[in-house]
Amino acid sequence: MEKRSYTWFERKRQAKALDLAQEQITKALDTVALLNEIMQKMVIGAEKEAMYCIGTIFKVEGEVDNLRTEVFKELSKGFALFTEYREDIMHLVKRLDTLADHVKDAARCVKMLEGVKVPKELWETVALMTKTLVDCAQALRGSIEKITADPPEAIRGAKLVERIERELDNEYLKAKSLFIKYAREMHSGAIVIFDDLIEFIEHAADICADTADYIVILASRE
Repeated sequence: MEKRSYTWFERKRQAKALDLAQEQITKALDTVALLNEIMQKMVIGAEKEAMYCIGTIFKVEGEVDNLRTEVFKELSKGFALFTEYREDIMHLVKRLDTLADHVKDAARCVKMLEGVKVPKELWETVALMTKTLVDCAQALRGSIEKITADPPEAIRGAKLVERIERELDNEYLKAKSLFIKYAREMHSGAIVIFDDLIEFIEHAADICADTADYIVILASRE
């Protein structure tokens, strides 16, 4: 009777940890859509609305951090039933937390550019990057959801993430090349901040690809 009770508690802990991890992953990927919304608003000159969305990103990213901590706490309470899954969950949660960090840093760059004159073509190019990043994050979300239910589909999804990430790399190079075109029109400080913005978006895409590689490993085990 005591052993069965112990097992029940372990299962409850596992279920709670998985629920928290799912919520954390979902919120982390949601920050990408928010970042894209910001960029689309900057393209049309809706700066005030974009700044409001930035506040939302900061809030959601804080929730992602808190959920990561809660997931780790739950995992630390587990024993036998957690052994197989603990490391896998932790790796996924850490990667998606880093993704949200890069998104937040990109949003912070936009905040620093508030009121600064930036050529529309630059905003349009970066908005294209974030749109592609959304596609990347959506493919990643689908791949994660299929890890256990349909491992071959999870692997196909992971490969799609990698293809989309390569598309974003091309957009990244195009955005960088525009600095030469607009060097005389932009303040040097604004160029530095905009360069950081592009870098953080590219880092976010790299994290998606890195996570996709890990999903291939997990799905292959299944």
